[in-house]
Amino acid sequence: MKTTPFTDKHIALGAKMAEFAGYNMPISYSGINEEHAAVRNNAGVFDVSHMGEFILKGPNALALIQKIASNDASKLKTGMAQYSCMPNENGGIVDDLLVYCIEEQKVYMLVVNAGNIRKDWDWISSHNTEGVDMEDISDRTGLLAVQGPFATRILQSLTEMDILNLKYYTFVKGTFAGVDNVLISATGYTGAGGVEIYFDNKHNVAGTIWDAIFEAGKAQGIKPIGLGARDTLRLEMGFCLYGNDIDDHTSPLEAGLGWITKFSKDFVGKPVLEKQKAEGITRKLVGFEMTERGIARHGYDICNAAGEVIGHVTSGTQSPSLGKAIGLGYVQMPYTAIDSPIFIQIRNNAVAAKVVKVPFE
Repeated sequence: MKTTPFTDKHIALGAKMAEFAGYNMPISYSGINEEHAAVRNNAGVFDVSHMGEFILKGPNALALIQKIASNDASKLKTGMAQYSCMPNENGGIVDDLLVYCIEEQKVYMLVVNAGNIRKDWDWISSHNTEGVDMEDISDRTGLLAVQGPFATRILQSLTEMDILNLKYYTFVKGTFAGVDNVLISATGYTGAGGVEIYFDNKHNVAGTIWDAIFEAGKAQGIKPIGLGARDTLRLEMGFCLYGNDIDDHTSPLEAGLGWITKFSKDFVGKPVLEKQKAEGITRKLVGFEMTERGIARHGYDICNAAGEVIGHVTSGTQSPSLGKAIGLGYVQMPYTAIDSPIFIQIRNNAVAAKVVKVPFE
């Protein structure tokens, strides 16, 4: 298993560790519910150094991104970030990603999912007919997500960069905790506010950054957070997880990601998605909550009142914030309206649920 620059920190703190995307990662420290509440109400620190980062440079960098990604990266100015996805020729999703504009028209950073680093690199490389200079900096890049309503207040004391007023999906670069060339972006995967902190760990600065954050947040009660709470937090917001809710066989239109699919430009998979948009999709990713006792899990069948299978669950959990069981799943279009009754097949029992809007309330 691979490690991150913070693996020793997690083990020393007594984290429950497990393999995730080939990395030895912390699943929880004090417990998922407690960590979830800490992020929603206060501040927490996630090690997400397992994520992949690619640098694309040169006069044709933007052209390559425009070709492989569904969103319109030409809208990005220096200091802006964008959520996007990479469709394949069949309209499925190779991966979802963040695009950072480091220098307009010239330098971009793509942040991809840990389990897809090699796949994404090969996919982008195969479409790089423009001679764009590509560099995979994943192994040397540390990444912490500091999330929660008090996150930026805690971190502001560690930098002269203005992160208190950082607008959503923008970023700044500068000195943080005495470390130069740190990128801080107002992004995250929790819906609780906060930032993500990228840095080059070539001089083993990870420990310095980690210790500074926890020292600055000691009085506020900042906590380390594992991947378990990261999953419950993102699910409450209705955010997709690659491999669960989206994959090579789900289209962005089916996944409710039409808003990052811009038909005003050419990109891989555009003809298929244009046809899908014109003819209409046959299934859609919806949020649901259980109306009878039970927790839906990935892969469970979703049925109608007649017992016919109409879809499948992609993610499900007991929501720590809401105190009820929630989930995401693909269902046939006639069952996608809010309040539509559906049934989750849990151990041979059809357990009642209903379609609800996301984010969950």
